[in-house]
Amino acid sequence: MCLQNTFLKRFVRENRCWVLNVVVIFNSHWALPIGRQAVKNKQHWHMSRIGKQPIVIPEKTSVTREGDMIVVKGPLGELKREFLPDVAITIGDGVITLAPADEKPFSKILWGTYASHLRNMITGVNVPFKKALFIEGVGFRAEVSGKKLVLSIGFSHKVEMPIPEGIAMTSEKGAMTITGIDKELVGQFAAKVRAKKKPEPYKGKGIRYEGEVIRRKQGKKTA
Repeated sequence: MCLQNTFLKRFVRENRCWVLNVVVIFNSHWALPIGRQAVKNKQHWHMSRIGKQPIVIPEKTSVTREGDMIVVKGPLGELKREFLPDVAITIGDGVITLAPADEKPFSKILWGTYASHLRNMITGVNVPFKKALFIEGVGFRAEVSGKKLVLSIGFSHKVEMPIPEGIAMTSEKGAMTITGIDKELVGQFAAKVRAKKKPEPYKGKGIRYEGEVIRRKQGKKTA
């Protein structure tokens, strides 16, 4: 943000405050709004609403630590992920709590992120994540052949995509379903499939997510 006002520049310098997007945050418990909103308490900015909530470990699910690696095992499989020591992760009796290991901004940034990762891992080994895609267009179709997804999407050749390990995929009558215990892997593969033929705005041909709304454009009118 560019502060062109001389008074505001001097005010920021003398009060040792930070400029965050459209809000100037001060060392005291109030802030000067410059645009959309004001931050009334600086401490609220450092508190993660997601990170401070304890994570419940359901039945038939185990969470263990192997160095910096967290291993989550459940009825559907096992997930592993490495976590930096900037966030203290405490595995208790049926519950996980997280807290920043220090007062550095980087630790507070990771706080809520790591909590979301752990929740997704615990959810995934119990209930698989799912992404649904639809393919529309004359002659467009999708087939699952072994560990490959074969797409006919208007090119002179068929597009083949290897299905990653840990992903199960089905295709029936233009509807593709991607399932897996790893939320990031499911979402990433679905995005790659959609990117092969993004829906166009005139007739809506292409690959789209379930529930995705395509903003249509009006074609040229004939005289």
